[in-house]
Amino acid sequence: MGDSDVPQALTGFHSAVRNKEVHAMASKTTKADTAPKTGSVEDFLAALEHPFKPEILALRTIVLGADAGIAEGIKWNAPSFRTSEYFATFHLRAKEGVQMILHRGARKRDGATVAIGDPEALLEWLGADRASVRFRDLPDIRARQSAFEQIIRQWIRQV
Repeated sequence: MGDSDVPQALTGFHSAVRNKEVHAMASKTTKADTAPKTGSVEDFLAALEHPFKPEILALRTIVLGADAGIAEGIKWNAPSFRTSEYFATFHLRAKEGVQMILHRGARKRDGATVAIGDPEALLEWLGADRASVRFRDLPDIRARQSAFEQIIRQWIRQV
């Protein structure tokens, strides 16, 4: 994906909005619980009050753009992504930055080990079949976007 294809959510935002979000982050309050628990991801995100909402929107755009077969829904009270099964879910209560959990669905699978090439060490392994990816802010997302897209493409082949 070239610079001209960078999602709109990555290309800029107003510093006043960012300052407001930083103050909200400092108070450590996230109103994910006020977002609808069912319905569309669009409705959920419209109601979401979160200090990293621009980053969440940017990552959503990246994941959905990684493969035409990726769909989204609300699972575990957060925006989640699926092909044949859910494979990625935002962790909206992360204390620093924005975090996405990569998994292989709701059920644990016997002998399920995921093998992913990760040359930029984005993945923090939580188990043999689960990992998390954290991003500090929009510049961090922009810098590691290509590596993250490659991880998503590899991950969905193993779901």
